[in-house]
Amino acid sequence: MAQHREQRPPQDRGRQRLTARDWTDAALAAIGDGGLASVAVEPLAKRLGTTKGSFYWHFPNREALVEAALTRWEEINTEHVIEQVETESDPRRRLRSLFKAVPAAVAGDPVEVTLLASASHPQVAAVLQRVTERRVDFLTQIFTDLGFSPDEAQRRGLLAYTTHLGHIQLIHAVPRMLPATTDDQRLYLNTMLHVLLHQD
Repeated sequence: MAQHREQRPPQDRGRQRLTARDWTDAALAAIGDGGLASVAVEPLAKRLGTTKGSFYWHFPNREALVEAALTRWEEINTEHVIEQVETESDPRRRLRSLFKAVPAAVAGDPVEVTLLASASHPQVAAVLQRVTERRVDFLTQIFTDLGFSPDEAQRRGLLAYTTHLGHIQLIHAVPRMLPATTDDQRLYLNTMLHVLLHQD
């Protein structure tokens, strides 16, 4: 009886073996470059310097790769950002840190704007629903920690999130409309936080 040998993903001689994460990251980059239509196995294989066989070792089909890429984006642009700022115990500083961290994270990354433009796609719609609820809930908790009533905290969390969406749209569409200097950016952030935190 022949000995069992561990199966390994196919690779071209001399090339580093690719992982599912390599394919996921390449798909995410492709979404940023040209939208969901850019997630195609053969072009991605060329980008990675490998063959389609490597893809099919890790994923059964294109839809599975798209799902993995969207989940990866959710982790990077939502969960990791929240993890970074929620260590701040003071809710005012937490809110300020969030609004400083997010624009910096999305400035060079067009994926979020691309996904918003593809919101009717079922897979994209599902991840946008999860991400939106997670982000608004996190913001709502900050306003709750600041002493606002549950209803008011939810309203302000939603307002803060719509402010975020408008900001990232401008970053990628009309960046010259945003404050350019460090001082202007600081004043803009101060004004935004003042509006969000103002109480009669």
